[in-house]
Amino acid sequence: MGIKKYVKRVGRYLLKGIPENHITTNIVTIAPNELLKGRKIILTGGGRGLGYAMAKKFTEEGALVLIAGRNEDVLKQSAKQINCKYQVLDMRDVDSFQAFIDKSKVLLGGFDSLVCNAGISLHEKDFFHVTEGSFKEQFDTNLRSNIFLTQKFISSILPEKIEANILFISSEVGELADNRPYGWTKAALNSFVRGLASNFAESGIRINAISPGITCSDMTGLHSDGNLYIPTNATKRAYLPEEIAEVATFLLSDCSKCISGQIIVCNNGKTIYTREKIEKHG
Repeated sequence: MGIKKYVKRVGRYLLKGIPENHITTNIVTIAPNELLKGRKIILTGGGRGLGYAMAKKFTEEGALVLIAGRNEDVLKQSAKQINCKYQVLDMRDVDSFQAFIDKSKVLLGGFDSLVCNAGISLHEKDFFHVTEGSFKEQFDTNLRSNIFLTQKFISSILPEKIEANILFISSEVGELADNRPYGWTKAALNSFVRGLASNFAESGIRINAISPGITCSDMTGLHSDGNLYIPTNATKRAYLPEEIAEVATFLLSDCSKCISGQIIVCNNGKTIYTREKIEKHG
């Protein structure tokens, strides 16, 4: 958690008192059964958090995985723990994507899946605190980079005429109207997923997205072994990276061959605005 966010959280506790609710959870994961045997997967933002959990799960399911990110020390350590490959990649450096794709193909001996997980949120207070810099940084990292990395990936696999998968990690805020760049990037990403899936269905390329609710990560400042209480989540708790990784595994597996162009929202219906919610809140 960043120092500014930490100070703000401490300040809220001093003003309102420390939350009395304390929630932990146990989740059920599917025992490894080689669901992804033979898959060769590139995963961005794979050094920690949700990316790490997905890379670990994919490897356990028989896939050969390459994780990418900016911090080589983190990548190297995570790759050793998971037993996977790694490459340093700055998602803002679009000019480096072709070289990255070419090297990934060599390291993996080819590839058939791309998981675009890298992303940032700068948590501006409101619309009036959005700057040109914060706008550009989030759009470059969350949208522009995903578009052009996907372009390089598809261009590389199309001549081979293989069945392939592309999975994006979006966010529940992409389902809502928003007044800050993070939400705008995720809404645009969801549109991109649907359009791309329609364009490449006949080529055997499936393209989907997962939109998690608030999940334990460095970005949210929540930890899987800490207090998971989140009053705004439908379940009143934060989600764990491992349970999102289960959904990702299903979407990359042959079990989901009939699914493409879908945004799978993992938040227990929080962003579904029903008549009951209207009547309750007025």
